[in-house]
Amino acid sequence: MNQALLIASDEWRYWFRSRFALGAAFTFLLLIVVTSLLSNARMHDEAHTRINQQADAEDTFLAQPDRHPHRMVHYGHYLFRSPAPLAQFDPGLDSVTGQSIFLEGHRQNTVMFAESASSAELGGLPWLSPALVYQLFAPLIIILLGHASIARERESAVLSTLLATGTTSRRIISGKTLALFSLSLALLVPLAASTSTVLVDGESLMTVALLLLFYFLYLAVWVSLTLTVSIFAKKGARALAVLAVLWCGCCLVLPSLAVNIATRTEPVAGKIETDFTMLQELRKLGDGHNASDPSFQQLRSDTLEKYQVDKVEDLPVNFRGLVALEGEEKMTAVLNQFAYSRMAAELQQERIMTQYSWLTPSLAIAFVSRSIAATDLVHYHRFQLEAEAVRFAFVQGLNQAHVDKLSYRDDINRNKDEASWKGARVDATNWEVLESFQFQPASLGERIENASMSISILLCWTIVAFMSLVWFAGRVEL
Repeated sequence: MNQALLIASDEWRYWFRSRFALGAAFTFLLLIVVTSLLSNARMHDEAHTRINQQADAEDTFLAQPDRHPHRMVHYGHYLFRSPAPLAQFDPGLDSVTGQSIFLEGHRQNTVMFAESASSAELGGLPWLSPALVYQLFAPLIIILLGHASIARERESAVLSTLLATGTTSRRIISGKTLALFSLSLALLVPLAASTSTVLVDGESLMTVALLLLFYFLYLAVWVSLTLTVSIFAKKGARALAVLAVLWCGCCLVLPSLAVNIATRTEPVAGKIETDFTMLQELRKLGDGHNASDPSFQQLRSDTLEKYQVDKVEDLPVNFRGLVALEGEEKMTAVLNQFAYSRMAAELQQERIMTQYSWLTPSLAIAFVSRSIAATDLVHYHRFQLEAEAVRFAFVQGLNQAHVDKLSYRDDINRNKDEASWKGARVDATNWEVLESFQFQPASLGERIENASMSISILLCWTIVAFMSLVWFAGRVEL
């Protein structure tokens, strides 16, 4: 163990003497600091803005005067998706999926207003985030500093001297591995410092600790790969070339290829195509605005029989409101069917991409990182589902007010004159059916469950890469 520590400390001394190593480390540190500061500032501003916009939207809705309840159904309401605390480290899908949705009766609108303000902050690299810096450039630092760990000793004839003095090849590899593992921990210090601020925002310490652990496992994979290549390379330049190709393939080529294959293998129907198909299904349901529509004939018969009357005018409730209630319920069932189908197709695309994590650890850590940060596809779907629950609840609440608080006669005569129009209104206290909303990420247990496949693949990568290094450590040749 003492020999391994001496070899590791000697490796650190070499790095400190190398201007190239210091320059690479400084560049990485500068990049992570700049991206962290910009991402932190942007996400805190986004969180503040969206929370205020949500409060304003709720105040505006509740402040509406007495109106016909169905007018409020179409007046609608906005919901805003507040970013999770760890979105400042890994924004994930936040910048491309939109952050607000307009809720109204008879429709399920798409999430809109994707964040584009960040495009100017990093010049030609608007996609760069602290998470991507670690996923792409931290392995590059390990490669640059560790590619010649064994090859350098072989070229300078130090390896033969060490072996001649009785130092085993496994002891040498242990020292080099210890040096690069300690380097990986050093690279994670800025990550620990930047993510510690989210504890103030309500994120748990365990979540941050797990995020650090998974990134350490990811870097451990690259440590093992780097040293394994260095064992077999006769020259440092050759090791660097092989590792550079490996980095390009794993971090750049394969992830892009996985996206293209997933979108072609499991295509998601476009919005226009889906809307046409959905419209055909909705037309079969009848017009919820027309109480005389034949689609609601059974409802009319059942209601008249229930209250033992012959005409809808004699009902103690507003039949037009009952039609609105049933129409919205049937329509929502169809809308949900299409929404669930689209979500299932999107999740299938993600599952296909996840399988390509067996070929590259960068995809595995990307999925794990987004899931732990609560900025993944599952949380985007979670927001849509919660928004739909809010939409259906307040629309049906207003339809119930239409049933109970507005007479049928006043309702059908509302367009006769101004007095009739004013009489066909309900009290503004009925708008309180709208509940306050703030998007909250899933629990840590749910996030881990969502990323279980990617976590398993990352663990397999770590074990296989490290065991390969251990296996080849005893086969070091001069």
